[in-house]
Amino acid sequence: MKEKNILAVNGVSKTFTTQKGDKFLATRDINLQIPEKSFTCIVGPSGCGKSTILRIMAGLEKATTGEARYCSSPITKPCGEIGVVFQEYSLFPWMTVLDNVAAGPLFAGVKEKKRHKNAMHYLKMVNMEGFKDAYPHELSGGMRQRVAIARALANDPDVLLMDEPFGALDAHTRILLQKELLKVWQMTHKTIILVTHSVDEAIFLADRIIVMSKSPGQIRREIEVDMERPRSRALQKFGQLTDSILKELE
Repeated sequence: MKEKNILAVNGVSKTFTTQKGDKFLATRDINLQIPEKSFTCIVGPSGCGKSTILRIMAGLEKATTGEARYCSSPITKPCGEIGVVFQEYSLFPWMTVLDNVAAGPLFAGVKEKKRHKNAMHYLKMVNMEGFKDAYPHELSGGMRQRVAIARALANDPDVLLMDEPFGALDAHTRILLQKELLKVWQMTHKTIILVTHSVDEAIFLADRIIVMSKSPGQIRREIEVDMERPRSRALQKFGQLTDSILKELE
């Protein structure tokens, strides 16, 4: 059965204007199809436009040329069907963990009992139900990112866009959250697109890896990761694919 594409990026280029008025071409002619329920990682050198493409898919940036589409409809602004998780966590400091996760449904007018029940469901999914009454400043970075993921899921998006979500974490916490994210993906069947600088992370997580070139960013290669899960970093195949992608990024 043919896979259904839920997101598409068609001929997208993005030019920014500096404060001095100079033009800077960030990405050039990006074409990308994202199958429903898939896990895609985008890797590339710093400044290649990875985050720019993600923001265009989220409706937070407008393409200079081309367009992004969700279920064949142009993406012109943020929408509830597409959730975003940033590296900075972006939790409300005056709200408890429970109320942070329930914030989206609150703004949508969902009654308190229902939104708190829904929030607890996702907090359990990321192993944070025991901290529902805590405030963000009382949590570690990894715990805050778990809450940020739960908050994005509580809005029940079809697509979850993640921009370097584990980039600020220590190596041990990063590996733990990679495993947690895979469990969440397998439980929810959401479509996930994750931007990362880490080739190792991309191979561990993704069905498919998009390798981008130096600025202006273009797609150099699309790789189907043909390895069963759970994946062991000790496998020869894992190491060979890592070396192959790193050479392309040199």
